[in-house]
Amino acid sequence: MCRNIRPLFNFEPPATDDEVHAAALQYVRKVSGTRKPSGSNVGSFERAIAEIARATRTLVDSLETTAPPKNRETEAAKARERSAHRYRVVR
Repeated sequence: MCRNIRPLFNFEPPATDDEVHAAALQYVRKVSGTRKPSGSNVGSFERAIAEIARATRTLVDSLETTAPPKNRETEAAKARERSAHRYRVVR
């Protein structure tokens, strides 16, 4: 999975449409192998992003869990801590 695609399910507040669109954009970029499509492929690129965003929104909205919603700030702090540990400088 692309590192820039973040989990969207079970957060409080729920994932925004912008977050869903960003995940779809990253997915299409990864699958297509390009960050920016050539002129003739822009339409296909944009349609794919829209379709994947719709499917992602449907999926996220339909999932169920008994786990309490995660806090975005707490999860971000955990990610920063993991990153600091992973990339710590050894002297």
